[in-house]
Parts: sequence; structure tokens; C-alpha cells
Amino acid sequence: MTTLHSTLVRPFAARRLPRPGPVLAWAVLLLLAVAVFWPGLLSSQPPDIVDPIHALTPPGGEHLLGTDQLGRDVYSRLVHGTRDSLTVGLGATGLAFGVGSLLGIIAAMARGAVDEFLMRVTDILLAFPGLLLALLVIAVLGPGTGHATLAIGISVIPGFVRLARAQALVVGRADYVHTAVALGQRRWAAHLRHVVPNALPPLVVFATLSIGSAVIAGSSLSFLGLGPQPPDPEWGSMLAEGRGQFEDAWALALGPGLAVVATAAALTVVGRDLQRRLEGRHHHGRY
Repeated sequence: MTTLHSTLVRPFAARRLPRPGPVLAWAVLLLLAVAVFWPGLLSSQPPDIVDPIHALTPPGGEHLLGTDQLGRDVYSRLVHGTRDSLTVGLGATGLAFGVGSLLGIIAAMARGAVDEFLMRVTDILLAFPGLLLALLVIAVLGPGTGHATLAIGISVIPGFVRLARAQALVVGRADYVHTAVALGQRRWAAHLRHVVPNALPPLVVFATLSIGSAVIAGSSLSFLGLGPQPPDPEWGSMLAEGRGQFEDAWALALGPGLAVVATAAALTVVGRDLQRRLEGRHHHGRY
């Protein structure tokens, strides 16, 4: 009986149930995707209709999170503001991923003076705190969604350059790369065919982790009035509008604040989970 029970139970016990953290994080990201592409599914209220008569209405009834000082529905603005908030984070990370990965791989493949020059420029940029560097770019270009995206992207590029160069150097020492060169394949061709694909997975994980930080940075710039401009319902600008009304209308600041925290936390959990899976594949020789 014991043997039969063990035989039946062991296959099910061997299957690892999904961890609740990543499942919840993916659920949050799915909800954010719906808010970006189909906000009407989550909110039927228009986000920009001004109704001074119902200004600062408390949460409940037709207004789930109440209304702001102009009578606009806070929940609707929170949902519709997802697009602007994530556009800055995704755009900045995409820019940093593309430019930083390219420069890092070029530095690893070129070596010599090119590598030295790119690394010294990267060191100079890394000497500045990311948000301070973004503020310097905004001071030159001016506020706005595009400029905020570019500013944050520039501040994140050095990290991608460093990681891409390190990964390309490690993979470039592999036996199969030396074998390809020894068999007559050009060095640059061997790197493009073998090094680049194998250096990208850690960069994708780093990009996933960087999106959350970029979203926070974008909301910080908007909070200072340097990101998407009113009346766009961006989370950082909503926080700025609600900070003076917190005692009378707490949902004005609490809603967008929780949205920023939940987004950054979900992206971090997903990134860590991808990193764990990647390390597991590498450990078992499948990477």
C-alpha cells in the first residue's frame, strides 16, 4: 500500500508549483497591459471631463477613488495615465538597451583605442547619479514626454554598456568561438553569429529590472513638472497635484503612488524570476 501510494504521489510531488510572487507580478503586468491598450475595459469614465460642482468628491459611488480639485475622476485618470507613465519607462529602457548593448559589444569586439575611449566615456557618465544626469539633459532640452524619455534613457545607457561588454568578453573566450575563427570564419562574423546571441539573455533580464527604475524616474520628473505636461494624466503629475490635498482627498496621491510602487515591484519580481531561470539553465548546461 505504501509503495502504491508513493508511486502515485511522487510524479505530482516532483512537479514544482508556480511560485506565488511571479504569478502575482505577471498578473499585475497583464492588468497594466489592459490599461495601456484597452483602458475603456477598466474605466468607463472620461479622464479629462472637468466638473467643478463635484470637486474633491470622496471615494465611492460613481467615482471609485473620488474626484480631484477640478472634478475629474481620479480612478479614470489613474487608468488612462498608465500609458504615459509606462511609455517613458519602456521607451527609456528600450533606448538604453539598444544603444548600450551595441556600444558594449563594439567595445568588446574592437578592443584597443575604441574600447578605451568608450569605457572612459562610460565611466564619466557613471560618475553622475542617474536622476541628476537626466535633470541635466532636461535642463538643456526642456520638459516633455519625449525629452524625459531621452533623458532617462541616456542616464541608463552606461549600465548596459558595461554589462554588454562584460558578457561579450566572457562569451568571446568560449571554445566554440575560437573554433569558428580557427576554421576560417572572420572574427567579426564569428562574434555576430555566436557572441551576440549568447550575450543578449542577461541584457534582457537587466532591461526588465531597469524598466521599474525608469518608471520611478519618469514619475519623479513628472512630479517636478519636467515630464508629460498637464492635462495628461501621468502618475507623477497626479502625485504632484494631490500632495496639497492629502488630508481632504487622500486618494489623489495614494492611488498614483500605489500604482508606481506596484508597477516597479512587479517588474522587479519578474526580472528576478527571469534571472533565476537563466542561471538555472546555465547551471544545467542549456545556456
